[in-house]
Amino acid sequence: MIIVAGLIIAFVLVLVFSNRATRNCRWRAVRSGDRDGEAMYRCAACGAVAFTSTGKEPLHCRRDQPDKKE
Repeated sequence: MIIVAGLIIAFVLVLVFSNRATRNCRWRAVRSGDRDGEAMYRCAACGAVAFTSTGKEPLHCRRDQPDKKE
């Protein structure tokens, strides 16, 4: 019973602390699209494109705002 309660608590914590802005996004790096120190990412779910200067995937969904800098 303790294991089941622990799993339920863990599931709730994951839901609470997950980033809702990118929950449905699956960013993939596009190496051929890099430009002047910015990495290009394309979302496999919606097709949005974003460029980041940090080299990490975008933190927010770009479905409604394609090609915005992060």
